[in-house]
Amino acid sequence: MKKILTILTFLVASGWTNAEAVDWNWNGDMFYRYEINDTEGQEHNRDSHRIRVRFGAYPWISEELSAGIQFATDGSNPRSRVVVLGDGFAAEDFMLNQAYIDIHPIGYGLDGKTSFTFGKRDIAESLITMNDLVWDADLTLEGISINYNRSGKNQLEGINAIAGYYVIDEDMSNASDPFFWVAQVAYTGKTESLAYTLGAGYYNYQGIGGNSTDIVGDWSTKFWGNTAISDKYAYDYDELELFANVSGAFGGRLPWQLYVQYVVNVAEEVDNDNQGYLLGATIGKAKKQGEWSLGANYSYLEKDAVLGAFTDATRFKGGTDGKGFEVAGSYMLIQNLALSMQYFCHEGENVAPSTEGSDSYDTFQTTLTLKF
Repeated sequence: MKKILTILTFLVASGWTNAEAVDWNWNGDMFYRYEINDTEGQEHNRDSHRIRVRFGAYPWISEELSAGIQFATDGSNPRSRVVVLGDGFAAEDFMLNQAYIDIHPIGYGLDGKTSFTFGKRDIAESLITMNDLVWDADLTLEGISINYNRSGKNQLEGINAIAGYYVIDEDMSNASDPFFWVAQVAYTGKTESLAYTLGAGYYNYQGIGGNSTDIVGDWSTKFWGNTAISDKYAYDYDELELFANVSGAFGGRLPWQLYVQYVVNVAEEVDNDNQGYLLGATIGKAKKQGEWSLGANYSYLEKDAVLGAFTDATRFKGGTDGKGFEVAGSYMLIQNLALSMQYFCHEGENVAPSTEGSDSYDTFQTTLTLKF
């Protein structure tokens, strides 16, 4: 933490923040969460208190150049920046979470609509993500992204397209390092009363099948629901995703949204347990004081539909091979401070494989979130 503050102090003192045409865009967020986990067959619930902090700067340097630097708590798991409190008041880690250069040329006929990103960046700004069936929302991908007709996490009206190459692990003991490449295309449009996005994505992993759990990183110690043979991944993962959403407003005031995801692993030799889907809806939007939102979704994810290491970390205790629903609500107490509650009810083989006959898992979360 002292090193981070020293770097930031040096940048300010050197006058970098006063450079012409640079808008630094400092922002961050933090939350405090109380969580209850109730697994069928276990005698006691597991209660915990948790925090997450993210803070960074996103300088807009010119019409053709921007960047991002963000630090966050807990870098031990790529799917979570949440710290579980209760370690004798020891200090918590604060580590680099994003670091990228974003080039969006105006010349060469590109008109600033195409961006080339190099580095480590938030999943929702790297790819089009409807929800977390395929990707956990806390992931920050590492590699190269090419985005067309997008602005941050949003798709602009018309055709949207993405291509990307991302490194998973650098290991000198492997003949070839694991990676995956991405291709996505979508169309975003609107009518007088509706807005919608329809699209598809293809995610091709290399170097997963035939390797042990740590092929996705030293943090991973299990297969997260995926099929294993002799303690190695049995299959490769070439995932085809179809996604859509439609949104509007009741009476022109109360916003609503419907969304759907479908994914299938089309890799060779994967003929069974290779599909998944998620259906959901939200109503309301908690952006200003006194505003609220409610949402619910149902998910079904077979064991080899996706690489379990990178899907949502809460659903099915992180991984695949389960089904269930989620209900959530949020209320803006005062500007920039929201209170939210979530309930997850899931069942599946990955939920509690160590407890005989246990396949049900409930999670309750109450979260106080501050944005600044």
